[in-house]
Amino acid sequence: VKAMCDLVKQETERIDSRFLEPACGTGNFLTEILARKLSVVKSEYGRSPLEYEKYSLLAVSSLYGVDIMADNVETCRERLFKQWDKQYRSVCKKECNDDTRKSVRFILSRNIVCGNALTLKCVDENCNDTEQDIVFSEWAFVFGSNIQRSDYSFDELVNGNKEKASQLTLSDSTEGEGTFLRKYICNYRRLWENG
Repeated sequence: VKAMCDLVKQETERIDSRFLEPACGTGNFLTEILARKLSVVKSEYGRSPLEYEKYSLLAVSSLYGVDIMADNVETCRERLFKQWDKQYRSVCKKECNDDTRKSVRFILSRNIVCGNALTLKCVDENCNDTEQDIVFSEWAFVFGSNIQRSDYSFDELVNGNKEKASQLTLSDSTEGEGTFLRKYICNYRRLWENG
């Protein structure tokens, strides 16, 4: 996993660079990427607990995963959360905020999903495709502590705009990126209230 991440080292060190693992399993690849991103966040923002909190949340929001097995998805989410929370407690100490923790859990619930990456559909408890499209959320700080969430169907990202899909990114520009399903703006500590 480390050797694979070394191939895209520059991107793993960009806090906002997005990664999608279409068969994420329990999160081995994503946890390594998060470790690298959190190292950069600590190096650049570790002196300010509030800045560290904000940018570590941004690092988490840049990771996406799909797996057909619900237990793998839950394990992946929990591993990523525990990894983030351990670093968060280490840097922010008494300034840790439970609402921020809820927001990180909410982001992981939106970004690490149970589905079939081949058909771009969600799956049921028996791993059979449903009619429901996989939906991913893009997260971007828009001003101060406010973050914007824009929801897109995976199908639209892959098939609706070939140029954007080939980049495997969700750009900050709203021009030509495909049709978003919903858009929300709120304080990053209150994301979990907009489920």
